[in-house]
Amino acid sequence: MTDRFAERLLEWYDKHGRHDLPWHQDRSPYRVWVSEIMLQQTQVTTVIPYFQAFMERFPTVQNLAEAPADDVLSHWSGLGYYARARNLQKAAVQVMEDHGGEFPDNQDKLEALPGIGRSTAAAIIAQAWDRRAAILDGNVKRVLARYHAVPGWPGQTTTLNALWAHAERHTPHTRARDYTQAIMDLGAMVCTRSRPACGECPLQGGCEARARNEVTLYPGSKPKKAKPEKATWMLILEDVEGRILLEQRPPSGIWGGLWSLPELDPAYGAEELEEACEQRFGLTCSQPDLITGFRHTFSHYHLHIQPARLQVAHSQVIREPGTHRWLHRDEALALGLPAPVRSLLTNPEQATLL
Repeated sequence: MTDRFAERLLEWYDKHGRHDLPWHQDRSPYRVWVSEIMLQQTQVTTVIPYFQAFMERFPTVQNLAEAPADDVLSHWSGLGYYARARNLQKAAVQVMEDHGGEFPDNQDKLEALPGIGRSTAAAIIAQAWDRRAAILDGNVKRVLARYHAVPGWPGQTTTLNALWAHAERHTPHTRARDYTQAIMDLGAMVCTRSRPACGECPLQGGCEARARNEVTLYPGSKPKKAKPEKATWMLILEDVEGRILLEQRPPSGIWGGLWSLPELDPAYGAEELEEACEQRFGLTCSQPDLITGFRHTFSHYHLHIQPARLQVAHSQVIREPGTHRWLHRDEALALGLPAPVRSLLTNPEQATLL
């Protein structure tokens, strides 16, 4: 017996869903996989130009596996959550080495690849091979939590298990590809986080949250916890040739593997920056010009960035050459850079002296 939930959803999708996204043009497992990873915690409109540029540079899984890590991170720069890019390349290498360059069409084998969880593996199976597989991304969690009035925050085990049970029950045995896109589209376009368009929803007749006039209460919110506040000096060290010193971040952690501006402990006073640069890098610098500071927010803390521009007396060899490079701005901008660093290097004229 056909589930009316899926039937109504597919009828809506045929008329109102998104059918022309770039990754719909050739639903190879590789293209579907890259799009699904990019779409994790990132909106479709943001992903589209990144996906197109990524596919142009890395058209096959082999291209991605063999590419320099800096090149991959450069094409990811601005998307955030850079562990996704690192895992993407690790998975590409694993596909080449363990699966002969062909993506496995098995849920367990897909989940064994770096960066692929249960929902992403299911989305790849449904989108690439049109086989039944239940997904549960953020949009789907919201639709199901409201439709069934599932209490609690989806990050809690009990709530998550209940949502998975509903996802499994509603996923049809036919048109799996269209269904997975349909329920994601409904969450993104109609059953939105704030101000959902319930009057346009094909599922409104059976939605328990709507019947209770409690739509905005579902899904439950994550228990609030104040984000810690951190601070750092971010140095724009420029030599006599107009080159900027960049340092590569450690492979794991915040901005892992990206190239960034050197940082110093915020305990240093502005008058101590010259001496600190001498001690750490062996560079003789001018007095710093302080640029207006700003706050950058990560998922789990706020970072107060205080930029400072220092002129290096003459071209000097850095004490830590392995992880540092002197680069002209256009060369630097071709690398994978954190968004705040890219902004500082792209718009130096916006730097306001204090």
